[in-house]
Amino acid sequence: MRHVIALDVGGTGMKAALVGDDGELLHRARRATGRERGPDAVVATILDFAAELRAHGAEHLGAPAVAAGIAVPGIVDEEQGVAAYAANLGWRDVPLRALLTERLGIPVALGHDVRTGGLAEGRIGAGKGADRFLFVPLGTGIAGAIGIDGRVEAGAHGFAGEIGHIVVRPSGTPCPCGQRGCLERYASASAVTEAWAAACGDPDADAADCAKAVASGDPNAVRVWQEAVDALADGLVTALTLLDPRTLIIGGGLAEAGEVLFQPLRDAVRHRVTFQKLPAIVPAALGDTAGCLGAGLLAQDLLTTTIPTTPEEAPDGH
Repeated sequence: MRHVIALDVGGTGMKAALVGDDGELLHRARRATGRERGPDAVVATILDFAAELRAHGAEHLGAPAVAAGIAVPGIVDEEQGVAAYAANLGWRDVPLRALLTERLGIPVALGHDVRTGGLAEGRIGAGKGADRFLFVPLGTGIAGAIGIDGRVEAGAHGFAGEIGHIVVRPSGTPCPCGQRGCLERYASASAVTEAWAAACGDPDADAADCAKAVASGDPNAVRVWQEAVDALADGLVTALTLLDPRTLIIGGGLAEAGEVLFQPLRDAVRHRVTFQKLPAIVPAALGDTAGCLGAGLLAQDLLTTTIPTTPEEAPDGH
């Protein structure tokens, strides 16, 4: 059965699948990144894991995979196939595409984790059918994926979609990026966790606990939650003004709160727009499988283009 390898690399773990032409997940696997052993060990683990997936396909599906897609965090040069930087994994300028192509002997696509997840949400998830969408996962930080006609825009330097670093509170809380008042310092899951833990006096309380307290009518929780929603709406309206998406897809940990998040968020965005066209604001549909499914789509896209299947066939050896 013809299939591709899909690999989604996170800060501590990896999710992988063998994906058929129809999008069916034919085999799934997980593996720790082993980041405690250093960046070289992480790269070795990725290569070994990919090789095991190829061997599994050859043994159980009748033939090895015909292409592979890998999604990684941090700064990614998708055109050159280089994982430029990832703080959680400790690597810099890793030529992952070339390394995997050499190891597997098949075409390999490299993508940014959020953009890859956004690709999946846009094509087969909550944004299916939308010609323009913006995918915004609310997790430890906040990023974004700009969807245009079935693809995701990376930008001239690979930084497109970094909505978490829109300044929504000038002179506000310092951000590790060097600015003050960035959106992700107020509306990410980690920001809500920090604010709620301080407000309720429980250092172990998190954003999910805050959402539950909001649902039960706790006024302190409502205040913390509304401050996050207001900041998020301010950032999203800036994005809507620039991008004019038809669908706005909200994912990540905070989206798991359901209507506790979406009702006030839709209201807050609606009250802020003036001339802008209000997009549909919907929850992400694919959960934590989005990155893996998106990596599979990247791999399948390679099969529609003419790309050398081995490093030796490529003009530059990559």
